[in-house]
Amino acid sequence: MLTLKSDREIQLMHEAGKLLAACHREIAKLIKPGISTLEIDAFVEKYLLKHGATPEQKGYKGYQFATCASINDEICHGFPRRESLKKGDIVTIDMVVNLNGGLADSAWTYAVGKIPDKTKRLLDVTLTALEKGIEVAYIDNRIGDIGYAIQTYVESEGFSVVRDFTAHGIGPTLHEPPQIPHFGNKNTGSRLKEGMVITIEPMINEGTWHSKMDLNGWTARTVDGKLSAQYEHTIAITKDGPIILTKQ
Repeated sequence: MLTLKSDREIQLMHEAGKLLAACHREIAKLIKPGISTLEIDAFVEKYLLKHGATPEQKGYKGYQFATCASINDEICHGFPRRESLKKGDIVTIDMVVNLNGGLADSAWTYAVGKIPDKTKRLLDVTLTALEKGIEVAYIDNRIGDIGYAIQTYVESEGFSVVRDFTAHGIGPTLHEPPQIPHFGNKNTGSRLKEGMVITIEPMINEGTWHSKMDLNGWTARTVDGKLSAQYEHTIAITKDGPIILTKQ
């Protein structure tokens, strides 16, 4: 069921978002060749607990980690692992923070050491796509307006938008209505209302948008082995426009 949040609830989620953003800033300092995503996962859990928060996705439908860590051709829901990251890799760290009952969700794609120019362009386009989605998240605009803004920009840059995973409402549960595709047509879908808190989290591929699932039942990756990137914010829909609750 879609829930509209009160100012108090949005403030709780904003506090969680500030902590999540601070954690991402610390992760950025750690990312380098030789570190493993399992080490990053352990750091995140320790950091959140130290600040009175918990990783909300740990235990969700049996998921065992504090983060999702998706490397190179993995689109989302990659498992943290012992293997070291290598120079030229990209890795998306996605987490949901619960601080005093307020939830916030944000993913960020990091370059591991120096990456090729074409890979940096993928990251730049993906981040801009997120920003373009947020720019149209105003009261009385429609969900389709978000997807249209993202899709038209991304495809004009020669990349593709993943169709199999969407953004979503959040709070008081991890995933709640509405689903928010990162593709679509203007003036379609439900209207955005004051008090909605949603994620926008485009997953953008170098090649085709199609995905396939690993045998673990969680991790999605590109069917052609090409790279995928993702950036995600949690935002509140307010009378003054969208407020980014996870702003770094």
